[in-house]
Amino acid sequence: MHLDHDTPFQPHHTHSADPHRPDGTRRALRIGLGGPVGSGKTATVAALCRALRDSYALAVVTNDIYTREDAEFLLREAVLPPERITAVETGACPHTAIRDDISANLEAVEDLEESVGPLDLVLVESGGDNLTATFSKGLADAQIFVIDVAGGDDIPRKGGPGVTTADLLVVNKTDLAVHVGSDLARMAADAKEQRGELPVILQSLRSGEGVGPVAAWVREQLTAWRATA
Repeated sequence: MHLDHDTPFQPHHTHSADPHRPDGTRRALRIGLGGPVGSGKTATVAALCRALRDSYALAVVTNDIYTREDAEFLLREAVLPPERITAVETGACPHTAIRDDISANLEAVEDLEESVGPLDLVLVESGGDNLTATFSKGLADAQIFVIDVAGGDDIPRKGGPGVTTADLLVVNKTDLAVHVGSDLARMAADAKEQRGELPVILQSLRSGEGVGPVAAWVREQLTAWRATA
């Protein structure tokens, strides 16, 4: 289930970083994925890699505080060749490395582009954070924020920068709603009220359309990015 998921990428609103490399060629589109611990960010990244890897040159940067756990999960799942997956150990609250001091993530992205050749897309996954997590516009050109039904169906109503301002909100694990007493219709309505025209997608990676609607949204952002860059 998805709401207004075909809203196009708006470069004047969502990014301020130069879309070109120093040599004038187009750099990769950077999409950040943030959200609370356990919301399903890494599973969504893995599913996106599987859905997009045959059509685009892509890579992934993960963020964890003291480990490489998320990167190691992606490596075990073989969603991309190993050289296309790298990790940043933030050593502090996850939002620090995606919003405040983005140097380590920028370096990781640039190293990937240099080492594996020109890329179309880099997915930058934040470490697990709270509803205030946002990406610096100098790091991410667009942001996906992932919440899940097990966190409570009042999460969209509570808002916060991640819920209200992300370019795409994903309400994940909808297959669990019946087991945890979450009202999906209420979550969808509350998200719509908080976000206005910004798109919302309700997702289950275990049933139905899977990551398909989110992958379609990413494809739209890539098409618009190529046109603007």
